[in-house]
Amino acid sequence: MSNYQQQPQYQPQPAVVPHKVMNQERALWKVIVFGILTCGIYSIVFWTGIGEDLNLAASRRDGKKTMHFCLVAFLLSGITCGIYPLIWYHQISQRIGDEARARGMNTDLGASTFWLWNVLGSMIVVGPFIYTHKIAEAMNFVAASYNVNGY
Repeated sequence: MSNYQQQPQYQPQPAVVPHKVMNQERALWKVIVFGILTCGIYSIVFWTGIGEDLNLAASRRDGKKTMHFCLVAFLLSGITCGIYPLIWYHQISQRIGDEARARGMNTDLGASTFWLWNVLGSMIVVGPFIYTHKIAEAMNFVAASYNVNGY
């Protein structure tokens, strides 16, 4: 009999795999160009994707769930005479900003960003574009962090 003892084999720890690979390619130009080409359908896809990805990335941390954009746009908007979409954008802007800051992004995105850039900024025409850019930029950061860390 030999005195050779078998060394335990190294078993690598499984990498943390995200539930879904999130879109990191959101951009203002896509919303503008594809929104025009698809008569607004891409804008619905854009906001729906943001809501779904935010729920996936942030719900474990904050315990909240963002309502589906189609429900807001097609049902609740008409019932509330356009008031509920304002509440939805207010809430999602704050939630995206909070999640981006929790993941290390230096951003001022929040509910005030929606009211200042999207609502009041519409008076200078470019405000909603700046707002959409800020949302896309923050969600790209959140998605990149989620895709790397898996949570």
